[in-house]
Amino acid sequence: MTAEQPVGRSGSTGIDVSSSRWWSLGLVTVAGVYSIGLALRPGEDFSPFVDGFLALLTVWVPAAVGWLVVHRTKCRRLEMILAAGAISCTAAGDTYYVLMSAGGADVPLPSPADVGYTGFYVLMLATLAVVIRRRLPDMTWPVVLDAVVGALGASAVLAVVLDPILSAVLDGPRSLAMALGAAYPLLDLLLVAAVIGITATTGRSIGRGWALLVLGLFTFTGADIGYALLELDSLYVVGTPLDASWALGLAMIGAWVVMQGRNEPLRRETFTVPSQAVPALATVASLFVLILGTQVRVALVAVVLASLTLALAALPLVFRQRIRLADMRHQARTDELTGLPNRRALYTEVPSRLASSGRRRSAVLLLDLDKFKEINDSLGHDVGDTLLAQVAGRLSGQLRSADLLARMGGDEFVIHVDNCGVDEARAVAVKLRAALAEPYDLGGVTVHVNASIGISCHPDQGQDLTMLLRRADMAMYRAKSTHSGHFVYDGGEVTSGLKQTHPLQTLKDALSEDQLLLHFQPKIDLDTGDVRGVEALVRWQHPDLGLLEPDDFLQRFEEAGLMPGLTGVVLGKAMDQAAAWAAEGQPLTVAVNLSAPSIIDSGLPAQIDAMASAHGLSPSVLVVEITEDLLVADRDRACRVLATLRAMGVRIAVDDFGKGYSSLSYLRELPIDELKLDKSFILSMTEDSRATALVVSTIDLAHSLGLDMTAEGVENADAYRALSDYGCDVAQGFFMSKPVPATELDAWLADRRQQPRTGPFSILYPDRTAEGARRTP
Repeated sequence: MTAEQPVGRSGSTGIDVSSSRWWSLGLVTVAGVYSIGLALRPGEDFSPFVDGFLALLTVWVPAAVGWLVVHRTKCRRLEMILAAGAISCTAAGDTYYVLMSAGGADVPLPSPADVGYTGFYVLMLATLAVVIRRRLPDMTWPVVLDAVVGALGASAVLAVVLDPILSAVLDGPRSLAMALGAAYPLLDLLLVAAVIGITATTGRSIGRGWALLVLGLFTFTGADIGYALLELDSLYVVGTPLDASWALGLAMIGAWVVMQGRNEPLRRETFTVPSQAVPALATVASLFVLILGTQVRVALVAVVLASLTLALAALPLVFRQRIRLADMRHQARTDELTGLPNRRALYTEVPSRLASSGRRRSAVLLLDLDKFKEINDSLGHDVGDTLLAQVAGRLSGQLRSADLLARMGGDEFVIHVDNCGVDEARAVAVKLRAALAEPYDLGGVTVHVNASIGISCHPDQGQDLTMLLRRADMAMYRAKSTHSGHFVYDGGEVTSGLKQTHPLQTLKDALSEDQLLLHFQPKIDLDTGDVRGVEALVRWQHPDLGLLEPDDFLQRFEEAGLMPGLTGVVLGKAMDQAAAWAAEGQPLTVAVNLSAPSIIDSGLPAQIDAMASAHGLSPSVLVVEITEDLLVADRDRACRVLATLRAMGVRIAVDDFGKGYSSLSYLRELPIDELKLDKSFILSMTEDSRATALVVSTIDLAHSLGLDMTAEGVENADAYRALSDYGCDVAQGFFMSKPVPATELDAWLADRRQQPRTGPFSILYPDRTAEGARRTP
């Protein structure tokens, strides 16, 4: 595996989705059983089973589950640890309370139980503080203002509800009991205010399971208020339905902890509220409190909170509108994923920077991640997004405050470095690549990524941003093709860039003007020495650039959405040649590589069937080759299309096997006939014992699944002989023949038929016969 290839998901932490659902259901079930027990509880005396065993079960089960999730996730989320600790504090306090009640003793205030209950509030407030801290970088001033308005409005309403409790506590004798009596409702008020304030910030999302935490805290707070109001008249007794509220609240908080521990990628849209809903409700609630204050006595603190809410909500409209307009302008010029300036900001700021610099030197660096598409397709777009965010952070950390870093889109970043010559630009490129080369931890997935950087310098290589970017793009592709890491634009190296930046009309001309052609590479049966078939490889006879290899144009066809048209041309030419060979009495199967859009096209089987019929051929003349990473995108649709093709007689082969990162489960799920082992294994096989072991085990794997094994990249006699010994079925590579036009292949086949053969290997090894051809390595 190269340094650019991500490691698989080994070492992943967390719990799977199915387990998290069962655990959450278990928590709710325990609370439900306790609630039923309370409803069926006979009499008012203390029940050891309901008020003792079941009551303690409802607090210790969420605590145990919370710590188990923290352990399974290797303590990677601070808010999970704090929430699990908060539940444990309540469990400890309830344990003391139940034990005292079981003995018939009144629980004093204060008591050791209050230590646990107070710990719950402190740790839950700390949990919410962690959530707020993580959201602060994304919160704009209007969002912060809405959060404050929502929190104050909620506090004003709750202060009205808590007024009888606070008044009774404050009017009583001053003592520690009085302080605790006042602290609990105030802590409830803080919890509600924090929850409402955080919710007000979520016009987009706030995290997995947030609704469970909100409902759990509201339920817990409601139970606290109900208990305090009953205690004012000494009406509270253990074993009432009110006790079930605490149990249900803790169960929902525990379920939230469980959801934080899930190892699936975090979705961006998990819980949303309208952006103005919370401030609007807070304003209405505050008006209600003030109007109520004109009719009955309302606590002074409630009036103050309501007045503050209306004052903030009623800030001059123009001022708030200006804040929002500034925020919209900022968002329009900011990349949402990375927080960097986007393409619009780049085209706005760099021209002004160039104009103000006069003749002072500067450089534009265009950075593109190597093989990012493979990571994105194999591990998922969520992992790819996380990687891009971390890349942006590393790049920012290596640049000066005067430098401009922007994300152009996809995995491309642009850096404008002021007061910088060629040598300084090279040094910056080296420093950036070194920072990016360190491994990335993406939540259980570790990847290694390198980058290619193209450099163009102002004013020598361009006077404006458009020209500088175009030449940096050419230099970047030069760096990518030569694996040099970075490359400074040189006017003599234009061709390399043009091969990758073909205009759209040029691509359309290639399809309409028959500029595409096929070369064919034979596939040799290692058991008989016969030519089993050929692989068709597309080439582009460019009118200006000459004959282009697939790496020089396929990506541009895909970006332009022209892959279906190219696939149709390749299939048509492959069928033409197969029909010509059949007419000459030497039928050969033709393998064609298909892209992801073609594999999931439900019309592909009908297209192939119509082409085969038009040429008087059976669809079995065709072998469809797909790559491992294509199977990740939409496996269900791919499976249906491939199954239809196979039912028609088309053989299915997996190309570049062992190079991708997808699961081996597709070998069982998809209709496959052949595996083509990637040439990287074959090229190193004769010099690397580990590569040899992988080749042998992969051949055995294919045969155990009833699949044929083809080896690509056979470039010497030793590799050919070894593959035959190991039991490989088919070989193709430059040792037998490079890809050539059909006319040259016909001559090669004719020459091959004229050579005398005394065994399956005699054409390549005249001194070797079939005896002893298969050795176990």
